[in-house]
Parts: sequence; C-alpha cells; structure tokens
Amino acid sequence: MELTPIQKEILISLINLYRTKKQAAKGEDIAEVIDRNPGTVRNQMQSLKALGLVEGVPGPKGGYKPTGATYHALSLSEMKDETPVNIRRNEELIPNATAAEISFTTVRHPDLCNATVHVIGNIKSFDVGDIITVGPTPVNKMVIKGEVIGRDDTANTILFYITEMVSLPKKPVKNYIKGEPILIPATATIQEAARILSENKIHGSPVQDRNEIVGIVTLTDIGKTLALGKTSLKIKDIMTKDIKYVDGKTPLQEVVIVFNKEKVGRLLVKVEGEYIGLISKTDILDNLAIID
Repeated sequence: MELTPIQKEILISLINLYRTKKQAAKGEDIAEVIDRNPGTVRNQMQSLKALGLVEGVPGPKGGYKPTGATYHALSLSEMKDETPVNIRRNEELIPNATAAEISFTTVRHPDLCNATVHVIGNIKSFDVGDIITVGPTPVNKMVIKGEVIGRDDTANTILFYITEMVSLPKKPVKNYIKGEPILIPATATIQEAARILSENKIHGSPVQDRNEIVGIVTLTDIGKTLALGKTSLKIKDIMTKDIKYVDGKTPLQEVVIVFNKEKVGRLLVKVEGEYIGLISKTDILDNLAIID
C-alpha cells in the first residue's frame, strides 16, 4: 500500500513512542513529536485505523498502538525479542533508538562506500557532517562509523559515508588453533628457548615443568635478559608466571574483550581442562586479514 509522507511520519512516531513507553500513545504526543496540529493527527488516524495500521485503545491510558501491518507497511520486521543496535551521533548515544536495517549502496565504487541505516527512533537531531556510529550488532559485533551525507525523515533513514567498519567472527577460539602446541622446558637455557621460538617462527610459548604449564616466555623476555647480561639464567627464572586462560569454546569476539581486560598479548586455550594451544593478538589480526 502507498502511504502519504504524513502517514509514514505518524506511524514511525507511533512505533517509537510505543517502544519507549510500552503503552498506547496519545494523538497529542504524536502531534508534538512530528510538530503537527493534533486535529490533523486525529484525522489521519481514522484513515490508518481503516487500513488496519493502528489500533485504538480506550480508557484513561488509551490512545493508539501499532499493529503487525504497521511494521510491514514501513518495511520493518516486528520482533517480540530484539537486541537493540545502538545509534550514536558524534559519540553521544541516541536514546530509545535502534538500527532496523543497514544497506550498503556503493559496494562497487573504487573509492567510496556509502550506506543507509533504517532507524526505529528519532533521527531528527542528525545533520549533514555529523559522525554516526551504528552497532555493535548482536551476532557478529559489527560496528560501522561514518559521516552523515543525508537524512530522509519520511523513511526514517540516514545516508552516510563509511569511514570505519569492524566485525568479529562468532566461531569459537579453538577453531583458530593450528598445529601441535609448542612448549619450552622450564629448565631450558635462554639460548635453547630462543632457538625453539626462532625455528617455529613464533614470538612466545608456554613453559612446561613436569607436564604442567607453569608460565609463558616471549622473545621480549629473552631480549631484556640478554640486554642485562644475565645469560646464565634458565627460562623458569625469566618467564611470566601469571597465566591467563580462555576456554576453547569462547567466541573469538569475546576473546578480544579478554585481551583488553587482562592487558596481555597472549592467552592459553584449554578444551575440557586440557591445553591445546596459544593465541595472540597477532593471530587474531592474521585471521581477520581475509583479503587476497
């Protein structure tokens, strides 16, 4: 069905108010939001009720509420359970707003990448030149940031030029462990440990003592020790004993959070209590580099 601009504006405002207050919205409240005469809104509501796009609610707390057809008419998906996708303007969160749909409009352009975001919520504070941030999305934690180049109040969409876009896989971290784990004996000399790391082209490795992981040693640890002239020390004397683990079933996106929280460059990965490997921040970047 073809709706007039004012009908779309009323329905969008109705959905926004209904989501925010969790109750029917009065015509006067809708009129205030869209800056229209309350009589104009009431007249339009009669037509929208006839079309099955709004439902009247009697009583002191009555007013209007959207129907399932309302969402369909506005090309929105009605969801009983939803995870809001935040919208920010110049780093400030827009309250009671969520991204309903993101569309990329210039994916074949060699220099530009534009997108439109269909918003459930008030977008009238956005102006051309503002910085918009959308996300993170629930599944892949995608965050998109860009500069606003247009706004369509009738469709409640914002057009923007993308400057940054990040997304993390949801697959468990165990999927990113490759090959057999490399371990360094706690009694190894600095020279022996350096050779093991160099031959395997890695920058760090867990330290093992009697079949138990007791620490982590890195090329940085070795370099600092050599710089001090302490060449006779064993690896157990220079290793980091504070070991941080993650379960192999942990999604990669959550592992990134652990890295930032713990302020470490490497995490040991366990599956059912057994050590299966080590993952570093560099490993994550390598797995995200999917461009040929």
